[in-house]
Amino acid sequence: MGTANNVLIFADIRNGTLRQVTFEAISVAHQMANGGEVHLAILESLDPNQIESLKQLKLDRMWHVDHPLLKTFNLDAYVETWVHLIDLLNPDVILTGHTALGRDVSPRVAARKRIGLLSDCIKLDTSSTYEFVFTRPIYAGKAYVQRTITKPPFFVTLRPNNFVAHFDTSLDQSIEIKTFHPNLSQISLRTVVTDVVRKVTSGVDLSEANVIVAGGRGVKSKEGFAPLEELAVVLGGAVGASRGACDAGYADYALQIGQTGKVVTPDLYIACGISGAIQHLAGMSMSKTIVAINIDPEAPIFEVADYGIVGDLFEVVPLLTKEWQRINR
Repeated sequence: MGTANNVLIFADIRNGTLRQVTFEAISVAHQMANGGEVHLAILESLDPNQIESLKQLKLDRMWHVDHPLLKTFNLDAYVETWVHLIDLLNPDVILTGHTALGRDVSPRVAARKRIGLLSDCIKLDTSSTYEFVFTRPIYAGKAYVQRTITKPPFFVTLRPNNFVAHFDTSLDQSIEIKTFHPNLSQISLRTVVTDVVRKVTSGVDLSEANVIVAGGRGVKSKEGFAPLEELAVVLGGAVGASRGACDAGYADYALQIGQTGKVVTPDLYIACGISGAIQHLAGMSMSKTIVAINIDPEAPIFEVADYGIVGDLFEVVPLLTKEWQRINR
């Protein structure tokens, strides 16, 4: 396998906390660097406790990017900052998560720098004699393609929950932290962020949840999501929804899973009252274990499910909740 002498990761942060995909990206970076340097760029405020976690992942250097125009997310400012930092470090590989941030910023930066971009990667093959071989889904997840990269630099975005973050609790190394001040001015930016309205959510982040309980049109109403939410709490998971449920007003679009929503890869996906349209399958078909609950035995969702329950979700879901509560007593 080839070696990248210098790998740069752009961190994905939410409310001062590093998202799991950033830790996964650091592990992938070490696989690719094979002894080379691994750098992490932080563009937002970070909880100091998170730095302790980074010590167990053997970072060579962390770059704290400081500028008033980065206090709130501004796409133009982020693009300019990423370009400036890439110019400074000249990395062989740039990694980030295939999240809203990565999907928004990385294509623009790759185009500006005229470098290749592999998006939504789910696997890195380290046994090949080629330089770097990544696997990514195509045609809404119905097929997979391997891409070989032989000439750096290049961008890679990683789908969350598909790579393992290798923590080494025996490590307690200090991390060199450098401050980087990008050359930004409001005049050079095409957009101005005057206010940020955040939707307050609770529970587990949907895109990184290990367990997801999702509802479709079969949930019938906004109140119909209550038993799904109760089951998700018992399992320590998150609640999702199909586009049909969101269009009907049963759930917020922030919970939408599918081709035009979030792409998720949990360990357990419980589909309740979801027929299994191809657009929805594109967002969840790579879940490790899929359980389908539907009153229609001919529903397409059963074709991809590992386990199927033909029945009324309003009877089945509460029974599952009670059983898991009993087991965990």
